[in-house]
Amino acid sequence: MTHAHITSWALALILFFVALYLQKSGKEKGAKIVQMVLRVFYILILITGIQLIMGLASLPFSYIAKIVFGILSIGFVEMVLVRGKKGKSTTLFWVLLLVSLAITIYLGFSLPV
Repeated sequence: MTHAHITSWALALILFFVALYLQKSGKEKGAKIVQMVLRVFYILILITGIQLIMGLASLPFSYIAKIVFGILSIGFVEMVLVRGKKGKSTTLFWVLLLVSLAITIYLGFSLPV
């Protein structure tokens, strides 16, 4: 299940940058389609993540922190795309995304499961 989880979030990151590129280049229909596929990958990330933690007997704080930062990362990805589509400033959400994503990836690779 770990491979499915890593694959789903890696593909989600690629889809995020593709959607961002399409949005910046003015291809709104293509960006919308990619963003919808990206939302399906959010669900896959959550499902595989839940399956990974279901095998644990207890949930230490570090796993809870990873779950929280993972969900925040998904939220910040969505905020960057939505605010960019509306033409609003995305600087704060880019910073928050990079910080939360770095913490999530660090915790994900440092925890045993």
